[in-house]
Amino acid sequence: MKKGIIFDVDGTLWDSAKPVAESWTLMLERRYPELARIITSDDMYRNMGKTKDAIGADLFPGLAPDKRDEVMDACMRYENEYLADHPGVTYPNMKETLAALSREYGLYIVSNCQEGYIEALMAACGIASYISDTECFGATGRPKGDNIRLVMERNGLEKCLYVGDTAMDQEAAGKAGIPFVFASYGFGQASGAEAVIGSLAELPRAVKEILE
Repeated sequence: MKKGIIFDVDGTLWDSAKPVAESWTLMLERRYPELARIITSDDMYRNMGKTKDAIGADLFPGLAPDKRDEVMDACMRYENEYLADHPGVTYPNMKETLAALSREYGLYIVSNCQEGYIEALMAACGIASYISDTECFGATGRPKGDNIRLVMERNGLEKCLYVGDTAMDQEAAGKAGIPFVFASYGFGQASGAEAVIGSLAELPRAVKEILE
C-alpha cells in the first residue's frame, strides 16, 4: 500500500509573511506608486492560505477586476524572485523531519499559492529532494481539496493525510477524504483534527498512529 504525507506551506513548513510583504511593497512602489499602498506582515497573516482572488479582494478592494489581476500577478511574480534571497523562516526541525519521513513515506505539497512559490520554498530550504510532487491553485485554478485529490490520484496514494494549520486546510482534507493533522504552531485554528502537533518534531509519531 502506497502511503503519503501531503503538506500545506505557510504556517506549516515556514513563515514567509515578512519577506512576502516586503516584496509586494517594493513592487507597488516601483510599478504602481499611484496606489500608495504599503503591505504589512499583518496583511499577509490575514490572507495566508487564501487564493489569489480572495487576497486581491482583501488588499485591493477598490481596483477593477482586470487591474487587480494585473497588480496581483506582478506582486506574486516578484515575490517568487525575492524569496530566493530573502527566504521565509522555517519552523524548527523542518528539514530534518522531512528527511526522516521521506525514508518511509512519499512527501507532497499542495497549496493555494501561485505557480513558482512552492519551488521557491524548496530551493530556499534545500528540501526539493524530499518532495515527490506538488500542486497549487495557481497552476490548476481549482480548490485545495481538488488539488489534494489530484496529487493522490497522480501518485497512486492509497493511504495518506494532510498537514496544515487552518480550518480551511481541515476542510480541504475532508473534501479529499483523508485525515487531517493540525499544526497548532501555525497561523490558524482548527478543531476535531485526527491529530494535533505542537511542532514538526511531533509529526512522525502522529503519522505512524494514523497511517500504520
